[in-house]
Amino acid sequence: MDLILKRITLFSADVTRLAAFYRDVIGLPVVGTEEGWVELNAGGCNIAIHAGASKVGNRPPKIVFQAADVGTARVNLILRGFKGLGPVKSTPVFDMCDGRDPDGNAIQISSRP
Repeated sequence: MDLILKRITLFSADVTRLAAFYRDVIGLPVVGTEEGWVELNAGGCNIAIHAGASKVGNRPPKIVFQAADVGTARVNLILRGFKGLGPVKSTPVFDMCDGRDPDGNAIQISSRP
């Protein structure tokens, strides 16, 4: 049996606000909507926003977007309204910066292939 990761579902008390963040700030196209549900195309895996309360654990998942130039991607996201996106950090292998979406879910921009 072959399994393919199709989507990551984020639960939110405000589906419209969180979906607008991923659509307007991150730049993901909406590929489906239903009552209490918005699905966005994030490349190899979709992100779905589902109505409902989230109970994040001690080590919540992090959504990582790949960009060849993290610094440029960071500037562009800030210009599009991404508040709270941290500084670019460099390792010997890749660059990254961390932030949180409007519901507090961890997001990272990384040049790791």
